[in-house]
Amino acid sequence: MEIKLLPTIAVDGAQIAYSQIGKGRPLVVLNGFGATSADWDPSFIDRLASSNQVILLNNRGIGGSTDDGQSFDIARLADDTARVIETLGIERVSVMGWSMGGFIAQAFALKHADRVEKLVLLSTDAGGIEADLASTGVWSRLIDTTGTPDEQARRLLYLVFPNDVADSFYREFGNVVAAARARLSVELLERQAAAMDAWHRNGVARQFREIRVPVLIAAGTEDIVIPASNALKLANEIPGAWLAQFPHSGHAFMAQYPRVLGDLINSFLAIDACPSKRTTRTL
Repeated sequence: MEIKLLPTIAVDGAQIAYSQIGKGRPLVVLNGFGATSADWDPSFIDRLASSNQVILLNNRGIGGSTDDGQSFDIARLADDTARVIETLGIERVSVMGWSMGGFIAQAFALKHADRVEKLVLLSTDAGGIEADLASTGVWSRLIDTTGTPDEQARRLLYLVFPNDVADSFYREFGNVVAAARARLSVELLERQAAAMDAWHRNGVARQFREIRVPVLIAAGTEDIVIPASNALKLANEIPGAWLAQFPHSGHAFMAQYPRVLGDLINSFLAIDACPSKRTTRTL
């Protein structure tokens, strides 16, 4: 199934590029740090698109989206998302965010609550001092843009996967990741990193209980970028939240478990009424 690229949508000081695939309930998909819609595992997106109208956004300044070069915070990226949904004429959507995209999804769910059907949070945290952060060394490697594109790709893959898994991903996809890194703007990545820093100073941890929609939280048990302990913290804040922990997997666990995770998300989105008791799964 091919992703059809659609025109950009004008927002405050930017043009947001997006694509759509599939039919069904609308599901907005939000990317992580330095990522674009082209970086998602295709089999994972295809799985979601088998049951949903998947709308993939590229954050301002990246992946075909433009912006005014000004600094931004997570709340502004959430507002960008709201403007796209409004322009598309969609009243309510489910929102899925990975990593930094999970920050945006949470901010969106709080600031634009009337537009949210369900929330899917992958490898993310609620920010603020309550969040468990990556080590200084891991964070430094994540935002490091030095070296050749291949060196950057290798560094990234060994951050988002356990070492033995990263070996196979680097052999198979290292050149693809390197090509993507070569296209990235260092200046844009610095602005994204600043927005994430601000999130970890403030965040929405103290407001998280205000989220009233069904929430699915999933993480890899060996995530070193956003420690998996954050998933349990998020789940404990939301009565009835689904929590799924994927063994021997890292920050990009959706590429390790594309079919299983896709089926889990589809099941979650298809259920009309969530049970009052929290569901926890280790897969």
